[in-house]
Amino acid sequence: MQQLPFLFAAGLLAGAMNALAGGGSFVSLPALIAAGVPSVQANASSTVALYPGGLASAWTYHHRLGSVCGIGMRPVLGVTVVGGLAGSLLLLWTPASAFNLILPWLLLLATLALMFGRRIGAALRGRVHARPGPVLLMQFVLGVYGGYFGGAVGLMMLAFWTMLGESDLKAMNGPRTLLVSAANTVAVLVFALAGVVRWPQTIIMLLGGAIGGYAGARLGRSIPPGVTRALTLCFTAGITAVFFIRAYLHG
Repeated sequence: MQQLPFLFAAGLLAGAMNALAGGGSFVSLPALIAAGVPSVQANASSTVALYPGGLASAWTYHHRLGSVCGIGMRPVLGVTVVGGLAGSLLLLWTPASAFNLILPWLLLLATLALMFGRRIGAALRGRVHARPGPVLLMQFVLGVYGGYFGGAVGLMMLAFWTMLGESDLKAMNGPRTLLVSAANTVAVLVFALAGVVRWPQTIIMLLGGAIGGYAGARLGRSIPPGVTRALTLCFTAGITAVFFIRAYLHG
């Protein structure tokens, strides 16, 4: 297929972005759509293509798991998995025409999370009481978002936990990667069983993403974090603007 080299290159860039600052889905999803994959199937295929990289990250933190906002990992994990299942099923039930209109807003939400998520969480730290019920409800909502789309969901989790008083972001990386991977795991299974994954395109992008993730991790040692963040935000904002134009001006 003529698109395979293009998709492999997109996978390289997506994997590198995820390793450096996040936002890899801003590359993988548009690339799949540009290659002719319908938007709902492209979103599902993008989730599968980026899944191994996230799973590898989760494994590196498997010995650093603890509670979230004072709640044990088991209930938090449970509601996240249920949310991921609900979100993935919701995606399958969303007509492509509707998803094309929703997608720019999801990209905008993810872009804002990348820009301001941690800052907002830090500004509101400790102002909301972390009661188990609301925490688990919000974690379920984040799981739904993760299964449905998932862009920057890890940063959204960190921002939410920070707002509830968590201050050690390094300690939260373990729960974050586990819970994001949990939502993605159930979504990947649902998408695969539903037959909506475009496997030739997904596999070539997955391979590119694995190489790009390794290269990005090494490259990140020499690039200043501020430069990486600025480039990522410019790119994600540009992609979001393109999808708004595509959906509402040229749709």
